[in-house]
Amino acid sequence: MLQPIAVGHKSLSDYTHVAGRPLIEEIRELATELKGLKVLHLSATAFGGGVSEILYTLVPLMRDAGIEAEWQVMLGREEFYNVTKLMHNALQGNPQGLTPEQWQVFAKYNELNAQELSEGWDVIIIHDPQPAAILQHVPEKGKRWIWRCHIDLSTPNPTVIERMVPLVRSYDGAVFHLPDYVPDGLDGTPVHICPPAIDPLSPKNMAFSPEDASYVCDQFGLDVDRPLMCQVSRFDPWKDPMGVIDAYRAVKEEVPNVQLALIGSMATDDPEGWEFFNQTMAHAQGDPDVHILNNLNSVGAIEVNAFQSQADVVIQKSTREGFGLTVSEALWKARPFIGGDVGGIPLQVIDGESGYLVGSAQECADRAIAILRDPDLGRRLGRAGKEHVRRHFLTPRLLRDWLRIFNGG
Repeated sequence: MLQPIAVGHKSLSDYTHVAGRPLIEEIRELATELKGLKVLHLSATAFGGGVSEILYTLVPLMRDAGIEAEWQVMLGREEFYNVTKLMHNALQGNPQGLTPEQWQVFAKYNELNAQELSEGWDVIIIHDPQPAAILQHVPEKGKRWIWRCHIDLSTPNPTVIERMVPLVRSYDGAVFHLPDYVPDGLDGTPVHICPPAIDPLSPKNMAFSPEDASYVCDQFGLDVDRPLMCQVSRFDPWKDPMGVIDAYRAVKEEVPNVQLALIGSMATDDPEGWEFFNQTMAHAQGDPDVHILNNLNSVGAIEVNAFQSQADVVIQKSTREGFGLTVSEALWKARPFIGGDVGGIPLQVIDGESGYLVGSAQECADRAIAILRDPDLGRRLGRAGKEHVRRHFLTPRLLRDWLRIFNGG
């Protein structure tokens, strides 16, 4: 058996006050014809990334709507995750492809997991590239197979996407964040555009008092009376934490008492994460006002909430970004936001109205300085950002989209 993931209970009715009654009623109506539908979500890891954060909320809400939803994680070892990290980077544009031996590792683990997959599912949803080849081995185990892509495929490595497209073409449907991410060659495969969403009631996103946020940040050595810039993301070249440090240094020339917090989690399927974490530490050059923390420093969901809630400026200076759940997380807390003008970030940020989109460290610094010097500007941006997320990027809307897909819409 593949590893089943335990999720807690969630009730749709608890979301009525944030998502609105009309949406909750629409979900209940869509779910009427789907009672008892057996749905399996299959992903590479249950920890450390946006996919797992989404599923910890989406699966119990599917159950509350009457769907028999389960979530399982594939079996893999370091050699497999080394290969799939290379594949992930290549699909997001890295020129390094995979060797024949690495493709063999990918194939071997997909076949192994296919053998362990249980039968009798109405819908099997395969998340991201890691388990994408399972379908070709055991198509009979699910009546309907859907591939859910969470990464930016707008400029993929040609050799890798050429191997992926035939795999995806065999699915009964494919789901992407943006139309720009749909690769050429999926003729005949139904394509659905469905951005992800955040859970407004999770520990990471629930309302936090300023006093509680200050207390938590103080425990990690921050001076809560001084301005704070913060980025929350995996330690990954595409997230550009070194560029954030460069932007912070430019801001510090104008606002000498500013601090920076770089907060990340080390995912189990990201073996190069530690190498890049160490490079980021070296780039900070021991600056006592640069706080680089991860889940092994006891930084969990509550702590991330506190850092985002306390920050005067929240940044996501990605150079590639499938969506970036941390963007909606920051905006939901009504914090002024600056993000890279890439991938799914512009979907969440209306430039100049609910945050800023930038293309360089200096541009990021200039926007941060403007916000730090004008608190009213920051408050205006924050309020507009929160409302935009409320209307478009909360989990009940994502659940509704999935129910529409299940219903054939």
